[in-house]
Amino acid sequence: MTDLRELYQEVILDHGRRPRNFGELPEANRHAEGYNPLCGDTARVFLNLDGGVVKDARFLGKGCSISTASASMMTEAVKGKTLAEIEALFTRFHGLVTGTAQGVPELGKLTVFAGVSEFPVRVKCASLPWHTLKAALDGSRAPVSTE
Repeated sequence: MTDLRELYQEVILDHGRRPRNFGELPEANRHAEGYNPLCGDTARVFLNLDGGVVKDARFLGKGCSISTASASMMTEAVKGKTLAEIEALFTRFHGLVTGTAQGVPELGKLTVFAGVSEFPVRVKCASLPWHTLKAALDGSRAPVSTE
């Protein structure tokens, strides 16, 4: 289990240092902003939604490795997915990081965040980009807060 935990940490650190899909998305037709007042993490999610499918996703933000890695991996995971698929993915991911999932949800690479549930303060770091994504999909104009 130690080797697996170390691999998970390395994946998170890699995405934290070299985030994928980082930057604005000029052709975005959905976007939202999020903020974690507890630690100061910020997230902006940009989506290009076409026919109910996410064609492209990008993000901007400042935060810890967990927050940045979560946003990076989230943007990779949602590309090509329908709104219903993303809603199900959000629910499974949230259950994973809060420790409320029944069994181990099928999340592929996102499973690296399983250990976050052991650190309640870090749950908000991992979930901030996801709540911001949900607000973007819902067309919400109000900034999202983890509080």
